[in-house]
Amino acid sequence: MARVADRGANDALRTRLDEVYRQYARLRDGMGQLQQRLASVRLSAESEDRLVVATVGARGQLIDLRLDPAVYRKHDPDSLAATIVATVAAATQRVGAEIAAAMAEYLPPDSPTLQYLRSGDLNAMAAAFDARTTTAKTDDQR
Repeated sequence: MARVADRGANDALRTRLDEVYRQYARLRDGMGQLQQRLASVRLSAESEDRLVVATVGARGQLIDLRLDPAVYRKHDPDSLAATIVATVAAATQRVGAEIAAAMAEYLPPDSPTLQYLRSGDLNAMAAAFDARTTTAKTDDQR
C-alpha cells in the first residue's frame, strides 16, 4: 500500500515538474522578445490642467518633459514642481502596469514577482516566498 501512495506522490511531483518546465521553456523562448518589448516601453502622462506632459521609460526614468508656455502664468514655482512630480509619478505608474502586463504573459498568476510588480509591496513578495518555502519543507517532511 505504501508503494501505491509513493507512486501517487511521484506522479503528482512529475506533473508539477512538467508544468514548471513548460513555464520555464516558455519564459526562455520568449525572453528576447520580452526584453525588446520592455526596453521599448515609453509612456506619458498629462497633468490635470494639460500644461505638463511627462514621458518615462521602462525603469521609470524621465525621458521627456513638455511644458506648455501657459504653465508659467498659471503656476508658481512650488505648484509647478508639485505638478511635474505628480505627472512623472502618474507616468511611472502606467509604465509599472505595462511591465506587469507584459510579465503576466510569461509568469504564473500567483507568482510573487508578478504580485510585486502589481503592488510594489516587497514585504508581500518576501512573505509569499517564505510561505512557499515553508510549504515545500512541510511537504518534504511528510
